[in-house]
Amino acid sequence: MSATVFQNARIVDPSRGIDEKGTVIVADGKILAAGADAQNQGAPENADIVDCQGHAVIPGLVDSRVFIGEPGAEHRETIASASRAAAAGGVTSVIMMPDTIPVIDDVALVEFVKRTARDTATINVFPAASVTKGFAGKELSEFGLLHEAGAVMLTEGRSTISNALVMRRALTYARDLGITIAHETQDPHLASSGVMNEGLFASWLGLPGIPREAETIPLSRDLMLAALTGGRYHAAKISTAMSAAAIARAKNEGADVSAGISINHLTLNENDIGDYRTFFRLSPPLRTEDDRVAMVEALKNGVVDIIVSSHDPQDVDTKRLPFAEAEAGAIGLETLLAASLRLYHNGDLSLMRLVECLSTAPARLFGLPGGTLRPGADADLTLVDLDAPWIVREADIRSLSKNTCFEGARMQGRVLQTMVAGRTVFSA
Repeated sequence: MSATVFQNARIVDPSRGIDEKGTVIVADGKILAAGADAQNQGAPENADIVDCQGHAVIPGLVDSRVFIGEPGAEHRETIASASRAAAAGGVTSVIMMPDTIPVIDDVALVEFVKRTARDTATINVFPAASVTKGFAGKELSEFGLLHEAGAVMLTEGRSTISNALVMRRALTYARDLGITIAHETQDPHLASSGVMNEGLFASWLGLPGIPREAETIPLSRDLMLAALTGGRYHAAKISTAMSAAAIARAKNEGADVSAGISINHLTLNENDIGDYRTFFRLSPPLRTEDDRVAMVEALKNGVVDIIVSSHDPQDVDTKRLPFAEAEAGAIGLETLLAASLRLYHNGDLSLMRLVECLSTAPARLFGLPGGTLRPGADADLTLVDLDAPWIVREADIRSLSKNTCFEGARMQGRVLQTMVAGRTVFSA
């Protein structure tokens, strides 16, 4: 039986409300003990002893919005390369979006993802399946069969369902099966040819803008349908104060809804686009500083539930173009934790709340193992030096694609070790 003991650690476990100095004992892939009281418990025979020197041990991150190119676009990212990037970023579980070629809308493709992950990945990879066949927004996928095959979420990925009746039926069907529908909302007519946030800065750059209402109008429709059907709805990636207000109203009225936000929209704003930097072309677009501050506040007060990387690999052919012609999206698995720690270091969020949003809450929302250091749980954990400075450099990126928003950025906080089911999958 393999065993590891993490001594002199700052243990942060939101699932138990713990932030204390103590010991974590791992044996045979499980957590035997974690906390101040574990210091008095004897170490298993022949255990590896790790002196954490006061560094933090947290539950491994659970990233619920990760785009991977396999199958169909393996040159951008494979399940294996994404798992290596995730492990380096302290992420132990990901939900893989169905935006592949072909779309993950049948059982065979769900099984392909699970089989490939089992054979090539070093972390936990959970497939999501599409709400409609081929993302066409018309005919529903076979929710029941997909769920039985192992799909943990239903989503249209980057697409938005425009037909309200289709969304109503999807929420009703998913409700009866106990599945969450995650939806990213953007009205295609309001967004039109827009490529960044609509406003004065877009005008200065001479670029067509996307109004905030393009996100909020379809979101408001979805929230009303969630209340109507009683379905479980997750706003996959919101970016505006108006959207946060809509989520807050829906929650106050008793709807079964939740919301996520990408780390990019919590730590960056439209001004970062600067001189047409295409790595900052995202969907939804980076918003104003006022919106960014409002989103941090929404995360702090529980209106927004989770933080995602929205890892979206794009290659040179799709990014090294004029801003208006470049594809939207940025990678983020390796920088998710470090970028999030900016919110902790500047006093916006407590470490407890931050870890909850990155690990405990997404595991709970989507019914996944992980997100806890509770004794008996799988030993999915991350050892982090919260203060270690480092610089994001393209040469160090493990993803096959290099389109990071944080190239050259100075970070404070680095992963020292990542463990999945008691096995070390990354060590600095």
